[in-house]
Amino acid sequence: MHARLLLCLVALLIRTPAMPAEDSPVKPLDASFLRSYAETRGFLSGRPSRPRFSPDNKTILFLRGEARKGRLSLYEYDIAAKTTAELLSPDAVLEGGDENVTPEEKARRERQRISTGGFADYQLSGPHILLSLSGKLYLYHRTTKKVVEVPTGKGTILDPKFSPDGRSISFVRDNDVFRLSVEGFVETRVTTGGTSIVTHGLAEFVAQEEMDRFAGYWWSPDSKAIVWEEADHTGVEVWHVADPLRPDVAPQAQYYPRPGKKNVKVRLAISRLDGGKPVWVEWNREAYEYLAAVKWDATGPLTIQVQDRKQQKLLLLLVDLATGTTSRLLEETDPAWVNLRQDIPIWLAGGKAFLWQTERHGMPVIERYTADGKGQPADIIVPAKDGLVEVISIDESRNEVVFTADIDSSATRVCVRPLSEPKLLKPGSDRPEILTPEAGVSSVVVAPDHSTMIVTRTTLGELPVTTVRDRKGAILGTLPSVAESPGFRPRVEVSKVGEHYASVVLPHGFDAAKKYPVIVDVYGGPHHLHVVQSMRNWLLPQWVADRGFIVVAVENRGTPRRGRDWERAIYQKFGQVPMDDQVAVLKRLGKTHPAMDLDRVGMVGWSFGGYMSALSVLSRPDVFKAAVAGAPVTDWEDYDTHYTERYMGLLPESQAAYAKSSLLPLAAKLSRPLLLIHGTADDNVYFRHSLRLASALIREGRDFEILPLPGLTHMVPDPVIMERMWTRTTGFFRKHLGSPE
Repeated sequence: MHARLLLCLVALLIRTPAMPAEDSPVKPLDASFLRSYAETRGFLSGRPSRPRFSPDNKTILFLRGEARKGRLSLYEYDIAAKTTAELLSPDAVLEGGDENVTPEEKARRERQRISTGGFADYQLSGPHILLSLSGKLYLYHRTTKKVVEVPTGKGTILDPKFSPDGRSISFVRDNDVFRLSVEGFVETRVTTGGTSIVTHGLAEFVAQEEMDRFAGYWWSPDSKAIVWEEADHTGVEVWHVADPLRPDVAPQAQYYPRPGKKNVKVRLAISRLDGGKPVWVEWNREAYEYLAAVKWDATGPLTIQVQDRKQQKLLLLLVDLATGTTSRLLEETDPAWVNLRQDIPIWLAGGKAFLWQTERHGMPVIERYTADGKGQPADIIVPAKDGLVEVISIDESRNEVVFTADIDSSATRVCVRPLSEPKLLKPGSDRPEILTPEAGVSSVVVAPDHSTMIVTRTTLGELPVTTVRDRKGAILGTLPSVAESPGFRPRVEVSKVGEHYASVVLPHGFDAAKKYPVIVDVYGGPHHLHVVQSMRNWLLPQWVADRGFIVVAVENRGTPRRGRDWERAIYQKFGQVPMDDQVAVLKRLGKTHPAMDLDRVGMVGWSFGGYMSALSVLSRPDVFKAAVAGAPVTDWEDYDTHYTERYMGLLPESQAAYAKSSLLPLAAKLSRPLLLIHGTADDNVYFRHSLRLASALIREGRDFEILPLPGLTHMVPDPVIMERMWTRTTGFFRKHLGSPE
């Protein structure tokens, strides 16, 4: 249930008015919009992605596909000339052949939520660019413009990367780590003995799905050693994903640890590339069984973060390279859970100090510690009031830290603060310098010399645009897009209702004299925001609204960026707090929007939102008259350990909390229409969840509908299926909630 995070800091009031009528089409959106939305991947296909600066800061590399073809090619943008050239396409590499993605790579892309084809990513080192396609590696030379296939031998290639000096390419093949010289392509084995049960160099499932840790091995800054993970899956439950349409094909096996059951055993080793036995890293793995993060940057030593199974304790450990012994630099504790970050610690030049992000102050802050981590931090670099989300870069020569922050709780900004001037943090100190004052949501990539940056920004009325800017925010150029436009601006209003942020989407041709049925578009789970100033979030809700509804979204307690207490209010209360907040805000919105008919309310959501949707008609039929639940978790004992135990606690000691949050005991209470939708090949929220709820409903004699999506996973990228799914969804609500009156 992993999701990339947006930014949120409390503000007194935001109200973004509905778009002017002249910006919207006269007629409501018809069914053809769904096909366009799906084929263009929400009108994002054709827009630049994964932009990176070249080492000389003169050009920018990025990936881009066609408007209706999600097959990504590699491009280069010249900053001074403002020109763009295609460097390499999948068609050129495959010479017109079909792309073949191995099951292992498909699983990895599923964890990263990548649904595009072509080049999923690339690595840059000097004149070389490393790319992966159809299970093979390719090197592109930026000067000669030539591409060569890297001879890696037979087997599935995973997680390829350059060594820091650019002289080697590393990858995992057949569960072991290998390296290959760029000059001459001489292959050397780094690890031996890896198997499908005991893997070497691969992140285990929960690390990829729940920790944002996709790497299972890391290079030393001097390129002379590799530290790698051994993941022992012995005794871990094996679940299978079968394709009912193809009974002749064996089910795909997957290690899937569930709450209260055995986890993967992880340990870490350091292998020097000049020979010798691996040095095993030592820590108390019984007490801290999760390897949460590994950092080995040019500016600092090898550090690891380890976490206990309850996720209430996190240790930052310094690793002795010669012996593998570890020493504690600092400890984070929380009575509910400690959030993880992969981008910390950030070591300053010379390794004399490091920056650390913590929520101990109620909101995220950046603290600076001395190299030994002893005592209190020397100072706070980014204070709680800034609404910190992520540190982007450190420029010690200019004494600056660049970070993203949320200034007004539904939009993000790129900000700068001094790196070492604690006097600025006294009461009454100024706010940080804001480099992107425009409304909307911004992300940023900073050039190696810190002179320029790439800013991708979206607003309520504009899809993402990627610009090149100087260090003060002035626009120097725009990366070209070939994406299509939806042709309208959503009629969405974002406002603060009490302590909650909420949105209201009105249909085109809205008639204030009528009463409209309401659909609550929900997610509501941890680590994801929905009510943000991002146009793409409101395109599908606008299509739904144009079927004759008012669409509402609410950020309940438990969602991020509102502080520690707000987020942790849901601890062991999945079935209570989020739904209470949704109902309370819905009723308050009804008082300010008289066209909302609160006697005709439905709910729709996916994943955690699917859980919330099913819960709405099972627990609050007085409010919700119909629900469409997509890929819902129906029993939290059937979800993975790291996510579930973080929020629900361990079994059996927290059995009562699990029981209260399960949908299965509520089956007998179903009295409202419910439609379940689920991909049969889902390896995140297994199809088992919907089937178990269906079984319980059948046994209780309750009426419901179920729509299986054959062969689809947790994502639904197929345009035809997506069009049919949303047409079925709105038809379901029209049948049970009616039309505007």
